[in-house]
Amino acid sequence: MGYIGEREALPVLISSLKRLEYRGYDSCGLALLEDEIAVFKGRGRIEKLQQNLPPSPARIGIGHTRWATHGKPSKENAHPHLACNGRIAVVHNGVITNFQKLKERLLAEGHTFTSETDTEVIAHVIESYYRGDLLDAVARALKEISGSYAIAVISPGYDGIIVARNEIPLLIGVGEGEFIVASDVAGILEQTRRVIYLEDGDIGSISRGAVRIFNNGLPAERREQQVPWNIEEAQRGGYKHFMLKEIHEQPEMIDEMVKRYISATGVKFEPGLAGGTDFTDILLLACGTSYYAALAGEHILKKLGQIPVHAALSSEFNYSDTILRKTLAIAITQSGETADTIKALREAKKRGCPSLAITNVIGSSITRVADATFYLMAGPEISVAATKSFTAQLIALYLLALSLGKIDPAFQKKLADELRGLPQKVAMVLTEEEKIAKIGRYLAVCDNVFFIGRGLNLAIALEGALKFKEICYIHAEGYPAGELLHGPLALLNPMMPVIAIVAPDGTHDMTLTNIKEIKARGAPVIALAPEDDSEIEKYTDRVIRTPQVNSLFSPVTNTIVLQLLAYYTAQERGSPIDMPRHLAKTVTV
Repeated sequence: MGYIGEREALPVLISSLKRLEYRGYDSCGLALLEDEIAVFKGRGRIEKLQQNLPPSPARIGIGHTRWATHGKPSKENAHPHLACNGRIAVVHNGVITNFQKLKERLLAEGHTFTSETDTEVIAHVIESYYRGDLLDAVARALKEISGSYAIAVISPGYDGIIVARNEIPLLIGVGEGEFIVASDVAGILEQTRRVIYLEDGDIGSISRGAVRIFNNGLPAERREQQVPWNIEEAQRGGYKHFMLKEIHEQPEMIDEMVKRYISATGVKFEPGLAGGTDFTDILLLACGTSYYAALAGEHILKKLGQIPVHAALSSEFNYSDTILRKTLAIAITQSGETADTIKALREAKKRGCPSLAITNVIGSSITRVADATFYLMAGPEISVAATKSFTAQLIALYLLALSLGKIDPAFQKKLADELRGLPQKVAMVLTEEEKIAKIGRYLAVCDNVFFIGRGLNLAIALEGALKFKEICYIHAEGYPAGELLHGPLALLNPMMPVIAIVAPDGTHDMTLTNIKEIKARGAPVIALAPEDDSEIEKYTDRVIRTPQVNSLFSPVTNTIVLQLLAYYTAQERGSPIDMPRHLAKTVTV
């Protein structure tokens, strides 16, 4: 964060940094600029630091909440970092890849370091070039620095803030007589909805009256945009946790998506791809939860689109030698800033692929890489564990399949009608919240949980297991139900519950067979099954009923159940649900 204006900087920075804690929260700090720089930092959350802060009249300041990459969480490693003279302060997101080489050179020149971080090198390199012009010193320093960065720099010699970005998000909020620097739009919503997004290679000089942006030493125009979200959407709204709020927002979110892209006459989603639909196959690129949406999308697009589809982990694709020809590359990322996915999409474009991004954040980095963008418009998602953005990605993939596929018009209309009814089905799942919470309390004492699924719902089983790992701190394994005999069956015992997704499709009977095999080994089984499944209770210990839907859309209702199950299991265990340890909302490095 950064602030310059006529108000006291301290309260603005504190409030804004609290809204960014879901991006990192192991340590934090502030640097306030008056005649000199005053730095306050420590390990832990912003609230803890705030308790020991003296009042300050400073009208300029920068701040940071950290997710550790170089150096353990500690006061010494917290940002901001100072140069030797104490007159240059830097906050930084990203990774400096040549920091060790620079550090060795700077040590030989007599510089003294106080942390283990790569960031501190930036302050010292700037200091080595500083001759009274901070903008010039930053520009010269960045020519030596390799890696990814979004930085904000202050110095008593300059009445403003210098910022720069490369591969890491950075934006400037425009207020009335003030500017707010942030790495995420959530940090500025309390102050303004007017935003300037910086691009790779940009260096900005922010004074009290204006913002000047340069790229490759030349002035660059970056237009101001309006953020479609408001501050109320980024608040808990009476819910105990953001995660629970975001789960409950899903019926309305799905309804808005469907109304936006499906008319009375049919699907009106148009990807806007250069070259139209002249491609032979589809590659879905994603990480984490978005990858499980891609796995589900692989089935959806194959079934409806009648076209070869392959889902790939972005981090693995970056090291593959696959030669792509006439392949549509689709990158899926909630934030639009996932480093591996951006890198993978760039690589696919180098190989000649047309590209589409599916993201939730307007102006995010992925939108400047892709040929076309499908915006989820799901609203801000604050909890680290993705819920509504995952569901929105599923809906986007259904819409994409309906628009790209060679589907009989009557069948397309039937599916479009069922999509319209999906919000009501999701709302019905939410009415079963207390029953699901009761099973969550049962699971809270377990050390291991197994999830199984088949076909479309294998991806949902994997996503359910991820949620238990993320927020419950329970070792959870997601696995294809048909593969249990090839090793995993050896793990089962009476202390390892199995959560089985029983879908109303061609996989139903074989999944029941797998459940019988599990019960024969003494493991308790909790089944997710449609309300009209009359067989399931004969073979399981507990059943969570889901509304009857077309089997194609069963991943959506099953997803909501597993999100609630993870939430209430985590709550019973006393986990920090919105901010799980070691994790950050957006993996930009």
